[in-house]
Amino acid sequence: MKKIALALGLLGLTALANAADPLNGTSWKTIDDKTKQPKAIVKFTEQKNGTLTASIQQILTKGEENACTKCEGPYHNKSLKGLRIVSGLKNTGGTSYADGTILDPQSGKTYRLKGEIADGGKKLELRGFIGVSVLGRNQTWIRAN
Repeated sequence: MKKIALALGLLGLTALANAADPLNGTSWKTIDDKTKQPKAIVKFTEQKNGTLTASIQQILTKGEENACTKCEGPYHNKSLKGLRIVSGLKNTGGTSYADGTILDPQSGKTYRLKGEIADGGKKLELRGFIGVSVLGRNQTWIRAN
């Protein structure tokens, strides 16, 4: 009986360890800082190493479907649709995230990123920054699915 209980306990721990991250597979509407209107829908995907990436699935603002002309390296002149804008984001416990990067397609610049799922999973509060978190800006994305 003890062996069965131990085996079930180990299976339960294995299931918890392999559970997908709460952001994995979720889609979010990005919100324009100036107009407060939705700009795009991005989808998060968990990578084999446990980090998260997010790519633009749909552009919601007409006239902004063009290529990332200000982006550098592999993103230069790539279509915004399918563009990976979040990379390396790690779950730091529960609904908190850190150690990622975010690409701003309008400026072509990449910033460090941290965030947290808020409002019962309806919002994703993000902070992009250079160096230290104080030198950055906040964005709140709204759950799309």
